[in-house]
Amino acid sequence: MGTLGVVLLVAFVIVCFLLVLLVSIQDDGENGMGGLLGGRGTAAFGAHSASILTKTTFVFVVLFFGLSLGLALINKKPSVAKDLVEPTTVEAASEDSAAGAEWWKSEEATSEEATLSEAE
Repeated sequence: MGTLGVVLLVAFVIVCFLLVLLVSIQDDGENGMGGLLGGRGTAAFGAHSASILTKTTFVFVVLFFGLSLGLALINKKPSVAKDLVEPTTVEAASEDSAAGAEWWKSEEATSEEATLSEAE
């Protein structure tokens, strides 16, 4: 993993940590204990804090998925070549197999000639 991969990994860990914190302090929408800090989580941040927290969470979720995709693309393994045998080797092997493919004909011809010569 190169320098870019390390930078993306560090940014990914920071975004994950901040995303966990943001989700834990958000209000669950009920009048009970909301968030990690207890009580109404929006009262400490003002009247419009729900929309700010929601927008910030959305930004961090987009960053999370973007960094995940970037890390996956950087760390993917190279594809293996489908042709592992060189073409010259394949051609030579096919010539050998073509010559050896008719091995029974040469033996039959030899045995027929021997039978004909014995019969005469």
